[in-house]
Amino acid sequence: MKEVDARGLSCPEPLMLTAEALKGATEPVKVLVSEPHQKMNVEKFAKDHGKKSTSEEKDGYFEVVIEGK
Repeated sequence: MKEVDARGLSCPEPLMLTAEALKGATEPVKVLVSEPHQKMNVEKFAKDHGKKSTSEEKDGYFEVVIEGK
């Protein structure tokens, strides 16, 4: 599983890194972000691109796992 650690980065960096990781990805992509709005943005990005995402709040950050349909 690819992992994108975007904790502490400002928008739109987490989305840009997510988009790059999803290009040609054949496995799920795990995205780590610091802020709730970043989590929502990553989830929306996944949905807008036909992907399914699940998220979980960890200790001080959010983990979003994006999979194919």
